[in-house]
Amino acid sequence: MNCAWRLLLLAGTCVTVTPAWALCTTSATSPAAFGTINSTLVRTTVQSASTANAGLSCTGSLLSLLTTNDHFYATVTATTSGLVGPTGDVIPYTLYANNSTSFPITRGTRFDFARNGIIDALGLLNGTTPKTVPVYLRSVVGSNVAAGVYTETLSIFWDWNYCSGIGIGNICLGRDIGTGTQTLTVSLTVSNDCQITTPAVSFGSAPVVAGFGTVNQSINIACTKGSSYTVGLNDGENVAGGRRRMKSSASNYLAYDLVKSGGSVRWGAVGAARRASSDADVNPGPGTGTGSQVFNYNAKVYTDQATPPAATYTDNVILDVQF
Repeated sequence: MNCAWRLLLLAGTCVTVTPAWALCTTSATSPAAFGTINSTLVRTTVQSASTANAGLSCTGSLLSLLTTNDHFYATVTATTSGLVGPTGDVIPYTLYANNSTSFPITRGTRFDFARNGIIDALGLLNGTTPKTVPVYLRSVVGSNVAAGVYTETLSIFWDWNYCSGIGIGNICLGRDIGTGTQTLTVSLTVSNDCQITTPAVSFGSAPVVAGFGTVNQSINIACTKGSSYTVGLNDGENVAGGRRRMKSSASNYLAYDLVKSGGSVRWGAVGAARRASSDADVNPGPGTGTGSQVFNYNAKVYTDQATPPAATYTDNVILDVQF
């Protein structure tokens, strides 16, 4: 009597044995990259990343044989406690066994991918095409860090032991047992960012240009930790003769300007007309990431111009930050 694959003679009964295809093995990982994220989002919003291959590739066993005696352990370790940047700042993150927060992987502790239906959901078994084990990552909010490239190298030790072939009655006829270690590189690039508050300037109303007083105003800027930058104000929408101008709906103009606090130096957008972070009136120096740096300025209407017709005059000035 011929039976598929091979024969076992048990009390005169021919028994078929389910074949084992390729078994599990460790393989080189695919890097996990969070991408480029500005410092504000790194501090305030959870960021996600993943790798399609965390170092284990399997195929060809039967899902029904995963019992309490079978396991696919992963033990993750590292010499650092998170992603480390160029100035020593650290961005912590958590690893997960699936694309949710249901199964966190604790560093230094074995995590069994055979439990909780994770292996089933991955579809690693009961097939002929090799499939790899993915791992998912989520950053932990609250990191106030400098700009730069942040990296960490994880060591993942895999330890597996499962039934790799069965006969009738779900009798296990062989086990696939193995271990192996692979390294996983994780990266995140932090870009510079600023949170800017620019209150509007209102001169109020006056019957003649000489009646408009000087308005004292401030701009609050919170830029990436450790960043040196300059702040510029452009000439607005109606500049003429080196003066900013407000415009009415009838296309009449009222010339004004913005000058650095306590003086007559025009605050502009080019070269020395810009203001450096070290020139801030409050908290001068590099950005702190969370604390605001304050730039005071004065707004004034030129009194050497003819008084234009009564109307509402407006202008829009663009502020830019350069790192």
